Amino acid sequence: MDFLKTRYTPMNRRRRIYEGKAKVLYEGPEPGTLIQHFKDDATAFNAKKHEVIDGKGVLNNRISEYVFQNLNDIGVPTHFIKRLNMREQLIREVEIIPLEVVVRNVAAGSLSQRLGIEEGTQLPRSIIEFYYKNDALNDPMVSEEHITAFGWANPQEIDDIMALAIRVNDFLSGLFLGAGIRLVDFKMETGRLWEGDMMRIVVADEISPDSCRLWDIKSADKLDKDRFRRDLGGLIEAYSEVARRLGILGENENPAAGGPRLVQP
Repeated sequence: MDFLKTRYTPMNRRRRIYEGKAKVLYEGPEPGTLIQHFKDDATAFNAKKHEVIDGKGVLNNRISEYVFQNLNDIGVPTHFIKRLNMREQLIREVEIIPLEVVVRNVAAGSLSQRLGIEEGTQLPRSIIEFYYKNDALNDPMVSEEHITAFGWANPQEIDDIMALAIRVNDFLSGLFLGAGIRLVDFKMETGRLWEGDMMRIVVADEISPDSCRLWDIKSADKLDKDRFRRDLGGLIEAYSEVARRLGILGENENPAAGGPRLVQP
């Protein structure tokens, strides 16, 4: 399959496969491919809080492309093929496993709340948690027993997912450390990629400041979606700073065409 020579189809002429809170999936140009479109929507608390922030989708597309391409280059399997334009990527179609995999290096967010650990405390070792992907249930935390009992993944797949999570954490920790950023935690999704009769688990969805907690090493300033969750403001500025430090965004590039617009319920 020659992905580089596929003809681009305008968005209004494509078949929509799925729409989530921050992305839309369209039918791809070749069998087994999809086009992933990044929206400007910012959501928190399972979309109970919602704004449209101009330029957010552009930044997440560029940052996620950079991360996934680097993961591909070091042999970590992902669904990513290439970026098509400022808001879209060509990806392989996978069977998404209904689990959010959260890797924690530093206490923050729900971990601090659940266990009473002061936010910012370095954990004794990285911790991997699983959450069942179900907005109606607020994505409850689940154990490996739940996962195997309900058939969301089998024990071998869980091992593969955890091995991927550890490799991604090692890579991201080093990548962001080199940019003066502390990787506090991140959320990862995985899927089953079928190639004939062979199946392998790959990293899917996106990895961006929407799915990572990123703190400036010196100031501890938040450079991630907590700026939106906690009404800190400056989300585009924070995401742009991450992109600039990674060398993705030029000093004078501005992905935002305007300020945030509140979406009325």
